[in-house]
Order: sequence, then C-alpha cells, then structure tokens
Amino acid sequence: MYDFLIAPFVEYSFMQRALLGSLALSLSSCPVGVFLMLRRMSLTGDAMSHAILPGAAAGFLLYGLQIVPMTIGGLIAGVIVALGAGAVSRFTIQKEDASMAAFYLISLALGVMIVSLRGSNVDLMHVLFGTVLALNNDALSLISLICGVSIVTLAIFWRGLVAECLDPLFLRSVSRIGTPVHFIFLALVVLNLVGGFQALGTLLSVGLMMLPAAGARFWTVRVGPMCAVAILIGMASCVAGLLISYHFALPSGPAIILSSGAIYIVSILIGSRGIVNSRMRSHRHRTA
Repeated sequence: MYDFLIAPFVEYSFMQRALLGSLALSLSSCPVGVFLMLRRMSLTGDAMSHAILPGAAAGFLLYGLQIVPMTIGGLIAGVIVALGAGAVSRFTIQKEDASMAAFYLISLALGVMIVSLRGSNVDLMHVLFGTVLALNNDALSLISLICGVSIVTLAIFWRGLVAECLDPLFLRSVSRIGTPVHFIFLALVVLNLVGGFQALGTLLSVGLMMLPAAGARFWTVRVGPMCAVAILIGMASCVAGLLISYHFALPSGPAIILSSGAIYIVSILIGSRGIVNSRMRSHRHRTA
C-alpha cells in the first residue's frame, strides 16, 4: 500500500511539484467552477479555456516555453475575448452564447496556427494538454499566487457572488455592486484557466474547474458546502490521476480529468441528491 499510494510522492520531486500544483489549482478553480455552474455558464468556462490559446501561443512564438510571456499572453487574450463577446452580445442582435462560441472557435484555430508556425507536434501537445509532471518552481509560484488571489477575492466578494447567482436582478436593484462583481468573477475565471493552462493545457484546464463542481451538485444544495465538496473532489481526482499516471505510464492530465469524471458519475448514481437516493425518497413518499 505504501509503495502504491505514498512512495511516488516521497521519492520523486517531480511528483511532489505536480501534487502541490494540482492541489493548489483545485483549491482555487473548483469554487470558481461552482459559481460558473450555478450561473448556468458552464460552457463559458470551456470557451474561455480556448480563448487564452492565441495569447499563450504568441508568447510561445516569441519566447518559447517560458512561463511569464505565455501567462501574460493568455491573460490578454482571455480578456479580449471576454470583452469582445460581451460587446457583440450587447450592441448587436446576437446572443452571448453564440458570440462566445464564435470567438472561442476563432481563438482555437488561431492558437493552433501560431504554435504550428514555430513549434513541433510535441510543443503543440504541450500547449493544448499541458505537462503537470514537468511543473517547475516558477510554475508553482505562479499557480500559488493565482490560488491566493482567488481565495482572497472569493472571500471578499462572497455575498455578492452568491446573490448574483441566486437573483441577479434583485442584486442590481438594491446595489451597484452587481456589474463590478460580474466582471471580477470573469477575471477570476480567466486567471484560474491561465493557472490551469500551466499544468493541464488549454483544452483540459476547464475540466478541473467544472467536473468537481458538477459532481458536488449531487451532494448538497448550499453554496458553501458545495464549494468545499468540489474542492475535495478536485483534490481526490488530482491524487488519483497522478498515481494512475505514474503506475500505468499514462498521460497525467487526461488521467486527472478522467478520475474527476469517474467521481462525477459516482456522484450522479449514489450522491445524496443522485439517482439512487432520489428514487428511494420518491418511493418512500408514494408508499407513505
């Protein structure tokens, strides 16, 4: 048991860095995923994860696989896409979901094109799917900074975020904080996707944000406990995925996301609000 569960994280520094980075990502991105889900913006997270690709690819084209340029590029691209999609939906007849889809498809194609101009297929795979086992100290510092900023921001604007999820029109009628909170939240989404990009790539970073949040929905109805459950699911997925990757020589990023997907399916079936318990409650209600 020790050799299977603990030894990889004790004996190898790359496993320790991967574990620390993925746990920090779970701590910050999973609560953000809960708010995305409650706002019915789950696919927005997926769109934004593609939106950061051109900026990250431009940083790669100019400076290679350097963390700071790719991070700055990803942030700029994410903000441009978010503002652009919002402007199109506000000043034209097109809805926000359609404009977001258009922008993220353009971003995805542009990002792949930029990476292909200089890099090899290996570089493209690194940008798209990440290399959590190759996290260095600079990447860990960046992820830790993003985690700290996210936690502090969520703590400060917690009530506003919850109120906007439950009744945004009421919040706007009684307070002017509604619009600023919305943009702060979008900034948190972009920030955490950029952090996730360092470990899981642009295509999988949203998985650690949304799958634990979706699974937590089957265990509780309160926002606070839901965020806590999502964090636990995310952390368990990271540990399980890294162990599976190590022992079976599988890609670490997909292993983490598939582990989270497995927990999501289990939550659907046996969660306190899942299929089994819901049917049992319904049966007891009919027979009472």
